Amino acid sequence: MQKLIDGCIRQERSSQYLLYKEFYSYGMAICRRYALTEYDAADVLNNGFLKVFTNIKKYDREKPFKSWLGRIITNTAIDHYRMNLKFTDHEDVSTHENIKDHEAIYTQLAYKDLLSLVHGLSPAYRTVFNLYAIDGYSHDEIADMLNISIGTSKSNLFKARQKLQEKLMAFNFNTPAIIPIHK
Repeated sequence: MQKLIDGCIRQERSSQYLLYKEFYSYGMAICRRYALTEYDAADVLNNGFLKVFTNIKKYDREKPFKSWLGRIITNTAIDHYRMNLKFTDHEDVSTHENIKDHEAIYTQLAYKDLLSLVHGLSPAYRTVFNLYAIDGYSHDEIADMLNISIGTSKSNLFKARQKLQEKLMAFNFNTPAIIPIHK
C-alpha cells in the first residue's frame, strides 16, 4: 500500500489508477448512501478521489489510509449535498404515526432494500441520518458540517427514523422495526 501511496505522491497515473481500483467499491458504498442517483454517486466518488490525489501528501502514515480516504469521500458527499440541495422538507412530527418499540427486522431485508428506503428520505433527512446513524458523527459535528443548528440535526434525525419506521411497517412484516436511537 505504501508503494501505491508513494507513487500517488509522485503523481504517477498508474499508481493513481491502482489506488482508485483498490478503493472504488469502498468509496462508492459511501457515495451511494448520500447520493440520490448512481450518476451523482459516481460524480461524488470521482471528486473525492481528485481531492485524495491532490492532498495525498497530507496523509499521516501513522493512521489507516482507508479511514482517511473515507473521511474525504464523506466530506465530498456533504459538499455535494450543500451545493445542490436545500433543507426544504419540513413536516410536523405529530403527523406521523407513533410506532411502538418492537424487535428489529433488518435481517429480513436486503442491503439494497434498506438503501432504497434511505434514498426515499428527503435530502435533509437522508444526510443527517447517514452522518449520525451510519458514519457516527455527533449532532455538534453534523451541525458544523451542514451549517445547521444542533436542534435541526436532532429534529431531522428523529423525522428520518419515523419515516423509515413507517416505510418498514409498509412491508407488512409481522413485527414492526426499530431504528436505533443513539444518544
